[in-house]
Amino acid sequence: MNFLDVPLEQLARDIPGASAVFNRRGLSFCCGGDRLLGQAIRAEGLDGDAILAELSRLASRQEESRDWGQASDAELISHLLERFHQVHREQLAELQRLADRVEAVHGDKPQCPRGLAAHLQQMSRELEQHMAKEEQILFPMLARGQGGMAAGPIQVMLHEHDEHAASIGEIDRLTDGITTPAGACNTWRALYRGLEAFRADLQEHIRLENDILFARNLQSTQSTSPRA
Repeated sequence: MNFLDVPLEQLARDIPGASAVFNRRGLSFCCGGDRLLGQAIRAEGLDGDAILAELSRLASRQEESRDWGQASDAELISHLLERFHQVHREQLAELQRLADRVEAVHGDKPQCPRGLAAHLQQMSRELEQHMAKEEQILFPMLARGQGGMAAGPIQVMLHEHDEHAASIGEIDRLTDGITTPAGACNTWRALYRGLEAFRADLQEHIRLENDILFARNLQSTQSTSPRA
């Protein structure tokens, strides 16, 4: 796709995270969103190459065909950190901004997801604490081959994953299953598209940890435990 020939509103709607790129550069995709990206870049005198690089990076976020069950712990951990930990931080910051905007402007409408911004803020705090524990404690243990000693921390992470799943359920409840209402503005559409991407990413993140990384290290713990 030649991004330069696509309207801002379409890019913001179709590429999760594009709204943050535009917001940082003062490009409005809600009012005046029918402008083509190339036109907007020229009118504002912006660095087109930098914007295109960011949009290309966002658009290329998709799961590799690789079977991560065959990867080493170190390889899988590196993938989790780059593809999910850092991405979740970017996603949640922008989703909170968009949710605040939608609630402020459309709070009087029945379909408005009132309470979503506060829920995302709480979820961001909880997920940040969770990821920090993995990055500072659990992942270094597993990368060093100390999975046999990690049963306790893994069980804590599994429990917190259940809590994250419940938080996803609350997003679905607040947004009617992330269903964009008819006539929603571009900001509202970008918010819900971003929520869909975040939900899918977090579910895949949890699956890779629960079903592959944690499962095989728990199995290692059980196989090395002394028998009575």
